[in-house]
Amino acid sequence: MFRFITRRTLGAVVTLLIIAACTFFLFFAVPADPARLACGKVCPPELLAQARHNLGLDQPLFAQFLAWVGGIFFGRDYEGLGHCSAPCLGYSFVNRAPVLDTILDRMPLTVSLTIGAAAVFLTFGVATGIIAALKQGKALDKIASTASLIGASVQIYFVGTLALYFLVYQNHILQQPKYVPFTENPIAWATGLALPWVVLAIIFTANYTRMTRSTMVEQLTEDYVRTARAKGMSGRSVVMRFALRGTLIPIITIFGVDLGTLIGGAIITEQTFGLQGVGQLSVKAVTYSDLPMLMATVLVAAGAIVVFNIIVDVMYAVIDPRVRLS
Repeated sequence: MFRFITRRTLGAVVTLLIIAACTFFLFFAVPADPARLACGKVCPPELLAQARHNLGLDQPLFAQFLAWVGGIFFGRDYEGLGHCSAPCLGYSFVNRAPVLDTILDRMPLTVSLTIGAAAVFLTFGVATGIIAALKQGKALDKIASTASLIGASVQIYFVGTLALYFLVYQNHILQQPKYVPFTENPIAWATGLALPWVVLAIIFTANYTRMTRSTMVEQLTEDYVRTARAKGMSGRSVVMRFALRGTLIPIITIFGVDLGTLIGGAIITEQTFGLQGVGQLSVKAVTYSDLPMLMATVLVAAGAIVVFNIIVDVMYAVIDPRVRLS
């Protein structure tokens, strides 16, 4: 197990470095000049040169990339801006602050959005899929299948806009979405993010319903399930102890990927509901050609996917005894 985790961790580090390098060098294909954006619209040539020097943009591209990677492990000094302690993901000229500090300030909202949406789609998606499988061919199965097809076809910005109009502005059923830290007021935290949770979870719920149903139907026809029934076990015990355990394997696989993917979905959700999270940071970074912020947000999203995939691989051995990690 230890060797497996070590091997996957080293592979994850290499993957993240490749992603960071691709993001870094593709950024310079954009014609915008970060130094001019940092200096302002009216910027004398001497101040523009000083801005390039302070941001390290007067060095070769490869040297800039190595300096950025080195800052993660050892910190980095910016002339005229001060020292950025490790792990340093760069200095944002737009926010006039270290990138990591800005991300950590916005991260609680995005994490809250992700965890809440994941809890919603995992609970309702798996439960609905199990019920549809057990009621195969009946009315509940057809309703669940139709609803999941519709849910998978809609888009976050479309559903979010409609939900805001009818539930918040038109009928005042829900309050305007806002973020309140969980430690300050758990109830306000939940009520303020309830609508974004549901909207973000709609598409994922549909996918989990369909996958759970199809996998459960397949598991119910397996020999070990039929044997359990032949031995006189109750239908509930057969489903919970045998069929459900096999059904969870593909569910956990996509769940690990979806937790990272939710950060991408959070970009649209945060924009739709006006929430100031990491998603809006990435949009702002692209708009203002803020390379350090752009690289950091991409690295956070990629890192989340990589880490959750490692966790999923380790969880296989816990859920399915047929799986063994060497």
